[in-house]
Amino acid sequence: MDNNSLYTADGFCDTIPSVCGFKREAEETLRRLFSIHGYKEIETPGIEFGDVYTKGDFVNEKNLYKLVDPKGRIICARYDGTIPVARYVATLAKDEALPLRYFYIENMYRYSQVGGGKQSEFTQAGIELLGASGSMADAEVIAIAIKSALAVGIKDLQISIGQNKLFEGVMKQLGIDGSNTEIIANAIATKNLVTLNEIARECGVDSDGVELLTMMAEADGSFETIELFTSKITDETAKEALNNLSEIIDCLKLYDYDKYISIDLGLLENINYYTGLVFKGYTYEVGFPIISGGRYDNVVGKFGRSTSAVGFSLGLSLTITALMRQGKELTEPAAEVIIGYDTTDSEFGKSALALAETLRASGTSVVLDVQGMSNEELELYADKNGINTVIYVNEEYKEEK
Repeated sequence: MDNNSLYTADGFCDTIPSVCGFKREAEETLRRLFSIHGYKEIETPGIEFGDVYTKGDFVNEKNLYKLVDPKGRIICARYDGTIPVARYVATLAKDEALPLRYFYIENMYRYSQVGGGKQSEFTQAGIELLGASGSMADAEVIAIAIKSALAVGIKDLQISIGQNKLFEGVMKQLGIDGSNTEIIANAIATKNLVTLNEIARECGVDSDGVELLTMMAEADGSFETIELFTSKITDETAKEALNNLSEIIDCLKLYDYDKYISIDLGLLENINYYTGLVFKGYTYEVGFPIISGGRYDNVVGKFGRSTSAVGFSLGLSLTITALMRQGKELTEPAAEVIIGYDTTDSEFGKSALALAETLRASGTSVVLDVQGMSNEELELYADKNGINTVIYVNEEYKEEK
């Protein structure tokens, strides 16, 4: 029989001291960053009712870690930070004036998310801007996403931005509806041109329409893509979506962040969830985006308060994985001083403790020996554990003082 008590469950892992220390520093960096932009921290429950995620078809139920409480109700571990914030804004914060700005740094739990650096338990940091619409609001969220990645050490960063409304408008322009829209959306997102062409022809799309869909799948990422695409668009919804992208880029130029941006007209995130801007952030050495975000104007309304919303999340655990693979050296935390004493006289112990407390009060990290090691043993212990200073309190030490 396997002894599972010696292992962690699939998708879960221990965080070693060097990683944990860096992670805590990164969390504090992000807290300061979000706070100086006017965002307030919120903590949502680690356990939610399953309906919070499934009633609005926000999350596939099979991806939730589900439990049954003593009353027989389905509850689940926190899947993400956005949906609980939306619930909060529509309930406990329903009388607060808009716009509202919140941030979170919390652990999330997703079933079957393992591989390539992904874990079933991971830390996300994110912001939600609620009650503010328009390109300036979209750009603020993207700009803070970029600042977040840079602040924790990412140097090679690309943000791909797209617009779900563009797809909606193109479908109307081409007269495509029903289940075919989902097939085409998936073909565009995966750049499956064979399926894209087949379904388009089955829907009676002419050659110009097929070219339009192919452009969405193969756009090269340059800003000129927007202008080129606009010349082929007649639907007003699609035109507004392209105009939104242009305005966002203009806003990001004010931050001098346009250098991080590329256009991806085939970036189609959950079309039943996102209602406009969508974006993802990438760096090298991991095969998944470390940043995901977008506009979700219909989500808060599912909980009873209609308001616009836009936000992003940074996968902090995945970001740290990327940094380590990119060569980031994480140092093992170590005390600065170790203090031991001659145990033959209680006065030495009293002096050692007083010295340790004085140093700690000044911000110095101190280990006080509790095993009665000799001076030589302290020196050896310090060498093995990266402690720079050894103090041994005895008669000789007191005489020197």
